[in-house]
Amino acid sequence: MKIAGKGFSGRLKLLPVFCAGLLAGIVIMNLGKSILLENTGLFDEDTLYHIKYMTVEGSALFSYVFRKRIITVLILAMLATTYLGLAVCMGTAFWYGMSAGGYLTALALRYGLKGILLALAGVFPQYLLYVPALMALLAWSESLFRGIYSRSGTETVEDRGFLIKKLGWLLAILGAVLAGCFLEAYVNPRLLLGYLQVF
Repeated sequence: MKIAGKGFSGRLKLLPVFCAGLLAGIVIMNLGKSILLENTGLFDEDTLYHIKYMTVEGSALFSYVFRKRIITVLILAMLATTYLGLAVCMGTAFWYGMSAGGYLTALALRYGLKGILLALAGVFPQYLLYVPALMALLAWSESLFRGIYSRSGTETVEDRGFLIKKLGWLLAILGAVLAGCFLEAYVNPRLLLGYLQVF
């Protein structure tokens, strides 16, 4: 039974879903700024003040973000093997888009250009690895889903080496996420706290 279309063209559908999520995050934050920003502590000056003077233990932070990121990757990889795989890919793309839109808008509304620079400091340099890893993971998940449930695609589970190739790609994605966790735990806190000193 054919569930999904064939070829690479289906993967391009995730970009509009991400952009729709990004727009939704911007709109929601703008419409609900009185509720979401005022009296919530979300990126307010008191919160930034406490962050500015805190100390970060790299190993504890690494352990925390590693568990969080790897569990996300493995759950998405497992769900890609089910009938919900394509819906999960699209939902994940939408969610990350909405999160990015809300995050950037919240900081821009509070602090203007300085807020946008703070947003960048908060995700640099680990997102140089996380973004490509997420894109690769979504493409991998969609491709695996199509390979399992669509028999007319370019690659299917019946092809020799399909699962080995997919496992190799998954290990590469996990490696990129692991490197991103290292940057998030040991490099980003120094950059973020350094920026907050002159914020």
